Amino acid sequence: MTKPGNTSVSRRLVGYVLLFRRQVIAALVILVVAMAAQLAGPYIAKIIIDDHILAIEQAWIELPQDQAPVSVNHVNYREQAFIRADWLQAEERDALQAYPIVHIKQEGAAFLLESAAYGNIRLTASETADFYSYDMQPVLLLIGLIILLAIIASVLNFIQSYMLQAVAQRVVQRIRMDVFRNLHRMPVRYFDNTPLGQVVSRVANDTENIKELYMSFMSTFVVSGLNILGVFGALLFLDWRMALVCFLLLPIYAGIMALHLKFSRKYVAAIRARLAEMNAMLSEVIQIMPVLQVFRREKAVQEEFERLNEDRYQNQRTQFRIFSFSGRNAVYLVGRIFTAMIIWYFGSGSLEGAISFGVFYAFIDYLGRIFEPIIGIFDQLMNAQRAVVSAERVFELMDEPGKEVEAGVNPPRPQGHVEFKGVTFGYQPDQPVLKEISFEASRGETVALVGHTGSGKSSIMNLLLGFYEPNAGQILIDGADIAGMSRQELRRHMGIVLQDPFLFTGDIRFNVSLYNDEMVEADVQRALDEVGAADFVGKLPKGLQEPVVERGSTLSAGQRQLISFARALAFDPAILILDEATSSIDSETESVIQRALEVLRHGRTTFIIAHRLSTIKDADRILVLHRGHIVERGTHEELMALQGRYYRMYQLQSSEGAVSVNV
Repeated sequence: MTKPGNTSVSRRLVGYVLLFRRQVIAALVILVVAMAAQLAGPYIAKIIIDDHILAIEQAWIELPQDQAPVSVNHVNYREQAFIRADWLQAEERDALQAYPIVHIKQEGAAFLLESAAYGNIRLTASETADFYSYDMQPVLLLIGLIILLAIIASVLNFIQSYMLQAVAQRVVQRIRMDVFRNLHRMPVRYFDNTPLGQVVSRVANDTENIKELYMSFMSTFVVSGLNILGVFGALLFLDWRMALVCFLLLPIYAGIMALHLKFSRKYVAAIRARLAEMNAMLSEVIQIMPVLQVFRREKAVQEEFERLNEDRYQNQRTQFRIFSFSGRNAVYLVGRIFTAMIIWYFGSGSLEGAISFGVFYAFIDYLGRIFEPIIGIFDQLMNAQRAVVSAERVFELMDEPGKEVEAGVNPPRPQGHVEFKGVTFGYQPDQPVLKEISFEASRGETVALVGHTGSGKSSIMNLLLGFYEPNAGQILIDGADIAGMSRQELRRHMGIVLQDPFLFTGDIRFNVSLYNDEMVEADVQRALDEVGAADFVGKLPKGLQEPVVERGSTLSAGQRQLISFARALAFDPAILILDEATSSIDSETESVIQRALEVLRHGRTTFIIAHRLSTIKDADRILVLHRGHIVERGTHEELMALQGRYYRMYQLQSSEGAVSVNV
């Protein structure tokens, strides 16, 4: 399978977001409003500085108090009235042009009035406040507006952040379910060749990393990107010359990011690969811990795990070195250099009057707001890169071919006539394990498959259950080729009991009904009665509600097997498969199961795979396999009379049993 590329991964990640486009659009609209509220602050501060704080240094018209127009704002000082130029309309300014123009200049912490009538006068604090009297209320209102906009922006940012995070959680929930659904579509062959821990790592860890990608992308990349655009828009509005200089920051930062991604990608991929290998090894070790301890291989396993762990550590350390060099430090270094250049060049222009001090202040404020979102992007860049690698792994698992799981499949119950016609099969195409297998099993018959390990017994049942497809030949049920059936239709009326029964976390009832809501407690109890499990279940403290831990480790092997028998039979299968089902059961329990099977096989086609030949003596037909061929077939008596391979196997087991009894 072709590994999905970055473009494909990005497109698919965006596709999942588009499933919730309404919520995303609403959140982005709220984000834009919040951003506008935030960016308005420096501009309002610019108005306060230029139009009010520094306005005292504008031109003042000095005239006698009795000649000051009543309709115009003016400040009375001693015997004179002072009118600031910006308080006058054009026609009013023309009417007062005969009066002298004076100025107020700041010297240190005080202000100096250059009066035409009184000469230079140093104003006291209260006198200075008088000249600011008409500015106090607008300044307070503007400060209140800044605070109000800050509160509005904070509330809106909370809302948009909550909405975007909710979308991220929903998207990852959808991805995780899509992956989990595809696991049920995938053929058994995939799980034969893939370590369990790697699959678990992709479904659990990698999808969690994708969640971090969406959360970082939506909360950092999108928000920061819009903030950067908004800041540059504000810069252009204030002074296009300074804005053009600041635009040089974008290609510099983009180049730093590109270099970071280029050099760190391979280390991120190696880190994820080592983590998957460690998870696979950990899963395997936990399952076979008794074997490792018996053979004293703990130290060797620890050393192997340490090698994987050390390799991951080395790659992680290199990745952090790259991040430390090209991340926050680089942003601050470039940002401080640019800020110094702006202050040196345009600051001198402010002093010379080329630009107002308020514009300069707002510009520096906006410039500082560029660095924060860029630093946020850099801080999340490593997480995003790690998440993209995880997304590739998840989509690779999601793209594994499989067959759709049909819902609500309820085909008519088959008669149970099974026929293999010239079936050849191999797990590897050039290494067949079954060769020209042909036999029939009629309704109600019991067919036993015997042979040495590797002869192909379980492979026949795997083909019948549709876990694999034959390389050649046909498998028919009631005359219909199973190749034309969906797997759910095929298995709807089949039951199976494996050599190593698996019980799920839950209780006894759940392990028999197995997600079947239509199966009532009476059906469960009946199945347990039929297989002879009711006695031990009734002695449990909570009966059918007795908790069962994972794999049923609190129950004996025989009890687990009886429950698995009840599970198979509760679904009333037309075809029953017993794969070494009595190999791990004591003689007393086996006799209970054998009595139950006498009743249960009536009306069902039963296949038994057995090594203990004493358990299949009453089978209607016994097929003896050797190296993928059926070398003998017949009843127990017929095969014993033939004195062939079956006869020798039975005699060998009988002699071993006799030796065991004598001992």
